[in-house]
Amino acid sequence: MQVVLREERAGDLAIIRRITTEAFAGTAHGSGNEAALVDALRDTGALSLSLVVAEDGEVLGHVAFSPVTVGEAGSGWYGLGPVSVTPERQGQGLGRSLIREGLDRLEAAGAAGCVVVGDPAFYGRFGFANNPNQRLDGVPQEYFMQL
Repeated sequence: MQVVLREERAGDLAIIRRITTEAFAGTAHGSGNEAALVDALRDTGALSLSLVVAEDGEVLGHVAFSPVTVGEAGSGWYGLGPVSVTPERQGQGLGRSLIREGLDRLEAAGAAGCVVVGDPAFYGRFGFANNPNQRLDGVPQEYFMQL
């Protein structure tokens, strides 16, 4: 089996939509709009980095990064998310690989930083931490983190 991390291709869009929808279905933290968010970011040209993980040619996961403004920090910041892996392959490190690859690419491109809304225990593994000076309306402080 060969696992490959690569940028999305035009032929991946339907499977990205399906995986994203399935990955968040029935979760306590999902809104049901995650796939539409990815489509909207892509449609408006705001999907700066869109990576998939594929095994033997089959797309199994996706991560999106888009530009954001963080307080007075200005430009050069990105938002991570959503990240999704097909439910039957969750917990096998595919999502972590996608996130790590995306963060490495952002760093290599000179990004100022990255923010995420998510589980501190999970995203803390990548170096994300809560900044008490940064808030996102409607999100509990501990779940809004930056790197």
